[in-house]
Amino acid sequence: MKILRVKKKKDFSKVLRAGKRAHAESLTIVWIPSDRTKFAVCVGKKYGKSVVRNRIKRLLREAFRAHAHALGTPCLILLIPRAAKSYSYAAFERDMGKIFRKEKLVEDRACEPVERKRAVPQKTGV
Repeated sequence: MKILRVKKKKDFSKVLRAGKRAHAESLTIVWIPSDRTKFAVCVGKKYGKSVVRNRIKRLLREAFRAHAHALGTPCLILLIPRAAKSYSYAAFERDMGKIFRKEKLVEDRACEPVERKRAVPQKTGV
């Protein structure tokens, strides 16, 4: 499934105005049904300097990709983090799964993140 980004101001306004909000400990998701699945990450300047904001965006995008395979309902989704001292991928992924299950956006199968194999560095005997 190809996942597109929400880029137009018209789409942002529509989602924020008419969208359904769901809250968790580390993030808020605003969503409305649509013909295709699109998402965006909204991180304002109150979260810190650009390095911190960009890290939050990377973490949220990756957490969304881990759960996107389970989405049964195509929708426009805005991911908005909550202000915290530190941000972690595990917290975003956990809360995103909770929200998707609570709002019944996932298919019948469980909303478990896709396990990714990490490359283990090989020790070279010199």
